Amino acid sequence: MTQRTNAMLTWGLLAVFVGVLGLSRLVQWSPGLMIGAHFQDFILGMLRVFPCAFILIGLFDVWVKQETVQRHMGEGSGWRGYFWALLLAGTTVGGMFVGFPVAYALYNKGAKLSIVFTYIGAAAICRVPMSLFEAFYLGGRFTLIRFTVSLPLLILSSILLGTWLTRHNYQVREGQ
Repeated sequence: MTQRTNAMLTWGLLAVFVGVLGLSRLVQWSPGLMIGAHFQDFILGMLRVFPCAFILIGLFDVWVKQETVQRHMGEGSGWRGYFWALLLAGTTVGGMFVGFPVAYALYNKGAKLSIVFTYIGAAAICRVPMSLFEAFYLGGRFTLIRFTVSLPLLILSSILLGTWLTRHNYQVREGQ
């Protein structure tokens, strides 16, 4: 699919979505009104998180030296790089909307690919706020078992994937 076709499809779907929301208001169609209300809540929530998160990502990109990332999360970092990735991921706020740009910044500053994968996976499964919520509702034992099982598997799969992609000369494409 070409970029132009992709853009036309995106704008077309957006127009259909807006049209369904407008028609729902006009005829008071309850599922459409609920979709519109949930979409509005989602957008407002993102507008509260995104500016702060992207300012922090920008500051990280400017203030943290490439040598620091390479030393702590680069090729020679060993197990400490995975520890730093887990620690950084645990404090990530904003879900994967923030996790992927941080991972990209880490990769550009020289973090090892398997450590970047560990960060992405950990940002999805072991953020501190999410884990506290989980422990409250499902119990601390459940959360501990989930961490005990998921974190070693996450690190192992990150190492395997990172090693395979490195052997095959994987490069992140710019501007995609």
